[in-house]
Parts: sequence; C-alpha cells; structure tokens
Amino acid sequence: MASIESAAPPTAALPALYRRIAWRILPLLVICYLFAYIDRVNIGFAKLQMSEDIGISESVYGLAAGIFFLGYVIFEVPSNLLLRRIGTRKTIFRIMLLWGVTSAAMLFVHDAMSFYVLRFLLGVFEAGFAPGIIFYLTVWFPKARMGAAMSVLMIPGPLGSMIGGPVSSFLMTGLDGQLGLAGWQWMFLVEGLPCVLLAFVVWRCLPDGPDDARWLSGDERALLAQDLAATTERGEHRFRKVLTDPRVYGLAIGYFCLISGLYGISFWLPTILADTGVGSTVEIGLWSAVPYAAALVLMWGLARHSDTTGERRWHIVIPTIVGAAGLAVAAFTASTFGASMIALIVATASMWAAYTVFWSVPGSFLQGDAAAGGIAFINSIGLLGGFVSPTLIGFVRQGTGSAEIGLLTLVGLLVVGAISLAVTRIRTADPTPATTGTTVAVAAEEEAR
Repeated sequence: MASIESAAPPTAALPALYRRIAWRILPLLVICYLFAYIDRVNIGFAKLQMSEDIGISESVYGLAAGIFFLGYVIFEVPSNLLLRRIGTRKTIFRIMLLWGVTSAAMLFVHDAMSFYVLRFLLGVFEAGFAPGIIFYLTVWFPKARMGAAMSVLMIPGPLGSMIGGPVSSFLMTGLDGQLGLAGWQWMFLVEGLPCVLLAFVVWRCLPDGPDDARWLSGDERALLAQDLAATTERGEHRFRKVLTDPRVYGLAIGYFCLISGLYGISFWLPTILADTGVGSTVEIGLWSAVPYAAALVLMWGLARHSDTTGERRWHIVIPTIVGAAGLAVAAFTASTFGASMIALIVATASMWAAYTVFWSVPGSFLQGDAAAGGIAFINSIGLLGGFVSPTLIGFVRQGTGSAEIGLLTLVGLLVVGAISLAVTRIRTADPTPATTGTTVAVAAEEEAR
C-alpha cells in the first residue's frame, strides 16, 4: 500500500471505497430521515379531521405547525456541539427515541395548549438531527462528492411527503373510530412508534466515523483519510470563526427564505388542495403526493449535474427563482385545480432541488467544530422560516378566508433568498464525473452496468 502514502491517493480505488461506504451508512440514514419528515409534517393531514374534533382554528393550526421550529432552533447548536463530544451514534439514538415517543403522544392533543406544547417538545427533541447527519457525511465524503451524497440523503423529504400523504389519509379514514380513537389519533400513533424502534437500530449499527467502522480495513481507513485531507481547506476551523465569515450569513438568509417556501407548502398543501375542490381525504392524500414525486426527479438530476460541473451557486439560485414563480402562479389560480396543481408541482420540485444542492455548500469550507457549529447555525437561522411561513399563512387565512396573500409573501421571501445566495461567495467544487458516484443510488446504477 505504498501508494497510500503518496501525495495523491490512488484514484482508481476511491470509487469502490465510496460505493461501499454509501451502501453501509446511507440506507439507515435515509430511513431515519424519512420518518423524521413524516412526523414533522403529518399534522397537515391531521388538520383535516382534528380541526373539527377539538376546535382548532386556522391561526392555532398555523402557530402549532410553526412552533415546532422554535424548539428545534433553540436547541439546535447545543445539540450539534454535543455531537462532537459524545459521537453521532449516541446523539441520533437520543434524538430518535425522544421524538418517536413525542410524535406518538400527539394522539393526546385535546386543545390548543396541548397542541402547542407537544409540537414544541417535538422540535426540542428533534433538534440537531438534520445538521448532525449533514456534519456526519462530511467525515465520510469529500466536498466534491457531497452533492451526490446529499441528493440521496434529501430524498426522504419529498419521499416522506409522497408516501406520507396517501398513508396518512388511509390511516385516518381506515382506522377512524377503532378502539375509540379518531383517525388522526391513529395516524400519530402508527407513524410515531417506528422511530422508537429505529433508535435502537441506530445504536447497534451506525459507526461514529471511519475509525469505528469495523467493516473498513486499516488500509481503507488510511486511503479515506488521505483523500479527505487532500480536499479539505486548510486553516483554523473553530466555531468562533463562523461568526466572522460572511458566507455563513449569506447562506443563512438564503436558507431562511427557502425553508419558508418549503414548509409553507408542506404544512398547507392538503388545505390548499381542499380549497381547489378536491373532495375526500384520500383524494387529497393521493394528489398531494404528485408534487413530491416530481421533486424527487428534479433534485436527483440537478444534484448530479451540479457535481459533474462543480457549480453550486446557480444550481441553487435558479431553482429558487423558479419556485417563486410557481408559487405566484398558484396564488393567482387558487380557485382552478388544474392550473394551481401544475404551479404547485413546479414550485415544490424547484424548491426541493435547490434545497438539495444547498447542503453541499457549507461542508466545503467548514470543518471540525466550525462544521458542527456552523452547519447548525445556518440551519437554526434558516428553520425560523419554518416558524414564520405556516404561522403567517394561518393568520392570513383566518383573517381573509384564503391563503393567496400568504403565498405571495412566500414569493417575496424566495426572491430575497435568491438574491442573498447569488451574491454569496460560494466556492466551486472540483468536478466529479457522474460515473464515480458515491451515493446509494449512483452506486446501484454503476453496479447495474
């Protein structure tokens, strides 16, 4: 293995190594992320029944949907700095166990206050999950391969909505009244408990890093370490440096605006579809899956193209602008199902595609404590958009009887976000040919060849 000690790693061995790493760690992370997203946004479907059952108004629902993010943001940075001390496995185990229990406990919601408290606690217990996993990927993949890795890790977002919509609607209608529980109560219970089981799978199967991976040989660890070191920016990487880096603030502003659009749609799409004339809960669940199916295709293609070209900035900015245009059309055609649905498909797919490429950027210039704290800082500021947008739409909808003004506000935020990202100095990654893909999906394609 003399070549491992040379200045440049033996590139012929790297694709196979990264394929092996991807198959070992990404499937479990994808499953965990899938349930995280389902448990985060399933109240959009619960609202269709629980609003009448327990007297939840539009503004109460909007605030409860958004208050999740206040708990998430408050505990975000501490959770990720703690991850650096105790390791990824223990951190994700703790997060999944507590959020699974809390998500299932949503079946006990009986008034506005209990709704607020449980949603806030869900945010507290889930804090650190997404940025923690993103930081975790930076110890396995170099920056040029992060776009493809993130395209797989981000699949559970739209996939969770694509699957969660029909599943939630069928649970709510099929189990309604069983054992004295309403359909929305069954939905929370059935979708929350799997996270508790997954917590113990994480504890047993997820290594903290390459040094703890028993399935890597010593030579493979050395090769991986050398490749990561060769593509890592040099310099001081302390968390306090994050606070003086303008790139971090530019990304945080852009992410805030992008998240405002994403979660404005995620929490209100079932209601918007009902407004356009879609009748039953099951039909709403099925139609709500369509925009996210389109998102899966676009985010995959855009991430691969971004990795192949090494370009990041415009792969984020342009889809964000397209997403804004889609929401604008949806707002002006809210009473027409066909036009509104097409606009929502375009907007949702574009925003998710931008979101996927976005998370390949912070790890390209942040390492060590700066990566753990910096990624959490960007995510914390950004996720305030998850509080602002559903809350705003809820109050606007209650005051005006429609969500159009709220959607147009999201359009303005997305434009601001696109401008912030366009002027932020985002370093171009080294182009990585698609045929050297490092993710589960890319690896599967190569194996098929």
